[in-house]
Amino acid sequence: MRSTLQILFLLLLLSVAGVAFGANQRKVPAYEKYIKQYSGIAIQHQKKYRIPASITLAQGLLESGAGQSELARKSNNHFGIKCHSDWRGGRVYHDDDLRGECFRKYKNPEQSYEDHARFLVERPRYASLFKLRTTDYKGWAKGLQKCGYATDRAYANRLIKLIEDYDLYRYDTAKSYSNTNKNRKRPSHISRYTIYRTNGLLYVYSNGRDSFDDIAASLGFRVKDLKKYNEVPEDFPLQKGDIVYLEKKKKRADKPNYDYVVKIGDSMHGIAQKFGIQIKSLYKMNKKHKDYIPEEGDVLKLR
Repeated sequence: MRSTLQILFLLLLLSVAGVAFGANQRKVPAYEKYIKQYSGIAIQHQKKYRIPASITLAQGLLESGAGQSELARKSNNHFGIKCHSDWRGGRVYHDDDLRGECFRKYKNPEQSYEDHARFLVERPRYASLFKLRTTDYKGWAKGLQKCGYATDRAYANRLIKLIEDYDLYRYDTAKSYSNTNKNRKRPSHISRYTIYRTNGLLYVYSNGRDSFDDIAASLGFRVKDLKKYNEVPEDFPLQKGDIVYLEKKKKRADKPNYDYVVKIGDSMHGIAQKFGIQIKSLYKMNKKHKDYIPEEGDVLKLR
């Protein structure tokens, strides 16, 4: 739904900041300010409408250029929603896929956030999204693209990168609201894990209810070591089926994994986990900058 200029603006910000997945990334101050300003309403809408707060924030960041796009500044439209035949509110005309397209105009950003939530809830095309868990931000991101929210072929992957780069997944769970994750109690029962070995690497699968703390306690590892092996920041959420490596990943994939065709919902971290490759090596092999967002159909070298 965004114009080409808005996309270029976003990419420029990311490029200048040198954004990269991980705890040591440099973050764009304008993005952090936007997140701080609108995280409260995103959390409220998750409770009210069952839309993940991380998805709301990521879409707001992406569609509005962290509130700096012309559409956001002049019309308070933070989600690039066009008029459509049922719209009876204010209007503004802006070049997007076509010249002079009609976009919704709001009195304030809060109205834009409310309309965005209702837009998703009330349209049958998005009904399948509400069958997903509110912690499944990857499923929501892929679903939004498949349902046609935006024409950008890398839309889902851009959302996922923003969510992971800025730890937006923390807003999807109750522990993030009070920021007391460090004090949360571990479950009284720690699941047993089957250890697998593929391509010379040891790993386990997350059961979807555990954390790095749980896996470390169960297998006798230090939490910081597991997070280092898997190149994840503090509080990174595990989803069912996620691979958790028990040793340092390799610099390249083993044969016969020579290359990989990017799919909707892929991130560089996700691809690196899938093939047991260090993220920095994956970027280096493909001569990509840290701001690169894999687009569906891209072919990446794995060795």
